[in-house]
Amino acid sequence: MTVGFTEDEIRRLRAETPGCAEVAHFNNAGSSLPPAPVLETHLAYLRREALIGGYEAQEEAQHRLDAVYAATARLVGGSGPDEVALFENATRAFDMALYAVPLAAGDVILTSTAEYHSMFVTYLHRARGGVRVEVVPPDATGQLDVGALRKRLDARVRLIAMTHMPTNGGLVQPAEAVGEVAREAGIFFLLDATQTVGQIPLDVRRLGCHALAGTSRKYLRGPRGVGFLWVARDWIERLEPPLMEGHAAEWVEPERYVIRPDAKRFEVWESNVAARLGFGAAIEYAQALGLERIWTRVQALAETLRTRLAAVPGVSVRDLGVVRGGIVSFTVRGVDAARVKAALRAASINVTVSPARGTLLDMRARGLSEVLRASVHYYNTDEEIDRLVAEVARLAG
Repeated sequence: MTVGFTEDEIRRLRAETPGCAEVAHFNNAGSSLPPAPVLETHLAYLRREALIGGYEAQEEAQHRLDAVYAATARLVGGSGPDEVALFENATRAFDMALYAVPLAAGDVILTSTAEYHSMFVTYLHRARGGVRVEVVPPDATGQLDVGALRKRLDARVRLIAMTHMPTNGGLVQPAEAVGEVAREAGIFFLLDATQTVGQIPLDVRRLGCHALAGTSRKYLRGPRGVGFLWVARDWIERLEPPLMEGHAAEWVEPERYVIRPDAKRFEVWESNVAARLGFGAAIEYAQALGLERIWTRVQALAETLRTRLAAVPGVSVRDLGVVRGGIVSFTVRGVDAARVKAALRAASINVTVSPARGTLLDMRARGLSEVLRASVHYYNTDEEIDRLVAEVARLAG
């Protein structure tokens, strides 16, 4: 399959990905195989730090670190680097925005049935002070029912927070339609784009969100240990960080500090500089290929995998939604998911297992205790899909 890329391009991209020689990697929604330019950027900084010292290496690389903020803003269609904060992961980025939204007893957070447990636990934690968490039901396709969302709005709804794509399937939520509802009602809209950044072209202006959190390690193919938060410029100074330190604010008098005016008010000073530079290299790599092309190929590969798996007796594909992305979820009748994962790993094929606790509302509603998750990326091939499906068919037989 050469949808989106030529055969020569795929060969080149695989040659630039050392891991492709070792495994058939279908765990890109967990952590993708990094390309050589990302790997070398990451390692080169660590080598430099070892030679001249951590602080000195950071000072030397400061202009490159500044460029990462600008690249991140461009990646999501933001207005500039002042709208971006960097973190150790996307969960912390999401949390910093969520806890910064002022909420009082009786206020309402609206969310979806597809939420990841890290996010939903945060909603429940905010609800301890009398804030209510309400789940907007899905429509017949499994995606959030935008009509039901619109009907639920009232003066107490202060926040809409949701995932763009869940961890347990290829469903792409109708974020643009949700953003339109949020804009019309003047409600803060926080979007978790952990699974979609690097896979789907994102434009915060089209999405209509006021804040968006994402990660380096998944579809962007960057290092682990980096997440980011984009916040709309007109909202930054209306959000007070739930935690504060000397990077986020200037200590100007013995009893007074001034919070910085940009999105770095949400950050802490100490960070993994090497990983952040690798993250910047991953953004550059993805943008050079083109996010539209990446999205086209990822969708095509995922649909091919779904079709092939669905044709295997005893295998059920579990993905929902009108628009579906690179995560393919399935079960094998009578075979424990962990056993399937282990057998595939023994054959140098990487998948993972999504347990019910990860997306509790959705999995319980569908009567699922676990699903296998095979997540494709543009560097995967038809031959790798053939290997995966053949192994699953052997186990299902």
